[in-house]
Amino acid sequence: MSQTPQPLGAPVVRREGRDKVTGAARYAAEHTPPGCLYAWPVPATVVRGRITAVHTAEALALPGVHTVLTHENAPKLNRPDDPVLAVLQDDRVPHRGRQVALVVADTLESARAGAEAVTVEYESAGHDVLLTEDHPGLYTPETVNGGYPAVRERGDFDRAFAEAPVQVDATYTLGALHNHPMEPHASTALWTDDERLTVYDSSQGAGAVRDVLAAMFGLRPEQVTVISEHVGGGFGSKGTTRPQAVLAAMAARHTGRPVKLALPRREMPAVVGHRAPTVQRVRLGAELDGTLTSIAHEIITHTSTVKEFVEQAAVPARVMYASPHSRTTHRVAALDVPSPSWMRAPGEAPGMYALESAMDELALALGVDPVELRLRNDPAHEPDTGHPFSSRGLAACLEDGAARFGWYDRDPRPAARREGPLLLGTGVASATYPVYITGSSASAHAAADGTYRIRINATDIGTGARTVLAQIAASVLDTPVAGVRIDIGCSALPEAPLAGGSTGTASWGWSVHKASTALAQELRKHTSPLPDAGITVTADTAEETAATSPYARHAFGAHFAEVAVDTRTGEVRVRRMLGVFAAGHILNSRTARSQFIGGMIMGLGMALTEGSTIDPVFGDFTQNDLASYHVPVCADVPQIEAYSIDEDDAHLNPMGSKGIGEIGIVGAAAALGNAVRHATGARLRSLPLTPDKLLPYLP
Repeated sequence: MSQTPQPLGAPVVRREGRDKVTGAARYAAEHTPPGCLYAWPVPATVVRGRITAVHTAEALALPGVHTVLTHENAPKLNRPDDPVLAVLQDDRVPHRGRQVALVVADTLESARAGAEAVTVEYESAGHDVLLTEDHPGLYTPETVNGGYPAVRERGDFDRAFAEAPVQVDATYTLGALHNHPMEPHASTALWTDDERLTVYDSSQGAGAVRDVLAAMFGLRPEQVTVISEHVGGGFGSKGTTRPQAVLAAMAARHTGRPVKLALPRREMPAVVGHRAPTVQRVRLGAELDGTLTSIAHEIITHTSTVKEFVEQAAVPARVMYASPHSRTTHRVAALDVPSPSWMRAPGEAPGMYALESAMDELALALGVDPVELRLRNDPAHEPDTGHPFSSRGLAACLEDGAARFGWYDRDPRPAARREGPLLLGTGVASATYPVYITGSSASAHAAADGTYRIRINATDIGTGARTVLAQIAASVLDTPVAGVRIDIGCSALPEAPLAGGSTGTASWGWSVHKASTALAQELRKHTSPLPDAGITVTADTAEETAATSPYARHAFGAHFAEVAVDTRTGEVRVRRMLGVFAAGHILNSRTARSQFIGGMIMGLGMALTEGSTIDPVFGDFTQNDLASYHVPVCADVPQIEAYSIDEDDAHLNPMGSKGIGEIGIVGAAAALGNAVRHATGARLRSLPLTPDKLLPYLP
């Protein structure tokens, strides 16, 4: 009996789930070509300076060690667009942890032993690794991540704020955060005699890695194949090519044998990006009825001396609430630190923590319910551009979430609910994330046996992309989902953008929908059986996605949280979290829920457990492994619920979908922080809210 066609939105089971839990799914480090060697990096032990000598004789004398690559003998590469990738090319050390040598050996153990035997001498220089509000090196960049202007002014903020009868002026600080995907960054590289390179890479976009490697090694793109079939998480850190891919390819070329390199967990914070620390000043001016008249969100953050990356934390304030007067600015200092980069909802996650905390402070100052305050300031048009929203479900999320959570049953007084030594509190925060859709291509094939095959260089980083793309094709072709095969994760497949910025399904799905539609039209022309080779059509959406939309397109959401704070220990325990999200049409309710709650749990870590500090003397991240950098574990995760408001938005793509991978984390930390404030009466403005910070404020 054939399976009934599954409509979009159905909770179709993740099709690669069994392969993952049984070990059949193979990740980048699990490919071991014949003769494969193993590599282990040697990180710099000074913060800034130059290498004066590398002593490799002891390492080379160890059994199994083949070679030690340094800046003196490594293959010279073309200068990359991303200078982070210019590894082993010169004697400069721009930050602690930068790779300064690579040991290649028969076994992983031999490579590690060889790396420990390498001795490097340096000429050290002075360094500066600490971000401060008055850092003399602060400057205003032209743009920030995402291409947004660093500064936006609307109206006369100074005058409006000074005249506002109710004011909030608060500064919020967040330390650096780290992505720490379960699968470390890993690559297995092999060259053929005809100068072709194949790399199995833990990446969020095989096509982007192919293009970078081709340029750096002086190859044509068609000479390079990058395979990222299964990826064990990335959260943005695998969204750009990372040094392990370059190092593995370099070592494979030097030795003439395949080489495998998986970055040690402790070295990842220094070389795969991080969420930069931020100091955020938020000022809100309001009338006595809660109507906002002025908003200012001013950001200070750091970047590295290697390349500029500026977290766009003030950008959400341009979108969220109506206000005739606004100022949003970013300033940055280039320090001797590892280069920051994308981490789930870059900009939105830290920025909305500050903005939504300030909104809670304003609600308290006004004596207005925090949900009601947000509803009163829900704009009809996007404040920054004046464009109409394609859809804006924030109010629906707040109202539905409040009803589900039992929000209005709470006692609004702070520190009013107790259970013995525990203080109980509830908090709320809004969420937003922009809609990004980029051009993509796909092919759709109908076989003579009645099955279908979709080919597209999408990447599944745990999101369920294979399943959702099969549903999109099946819905167009009016066929059971089980009859659609999906080929993804290889640069030899039709070109597609990387998995990042919550663009994946919206972009890939559009091209799959277009190719499937064209195939269905071709099939209607055939009254006789299909030829043995079947029929294949291709499609791309470059033209459609290049057009500028006249609409402001964003997903929205609302978070509600309840916490218990132990007055004896200062420990915060989350009782429950509830999120409601408006993200267009949900294409798979099962995988969507997984994405939402995954983001919410990551927000829990941001609020309560995850913290990273730079040692001012040694210049490295002190919390550089999972023993010291505390991501939430099962015992930390409470009752957690996620719901969606299904939106009918005709201004997105043929599926009517928005991205959902990142909005779950946006606002979650603020809701928890607001709940802690409600429980204790103490407003702490620096995350994470660890016991040592809370204890001085507890009875």
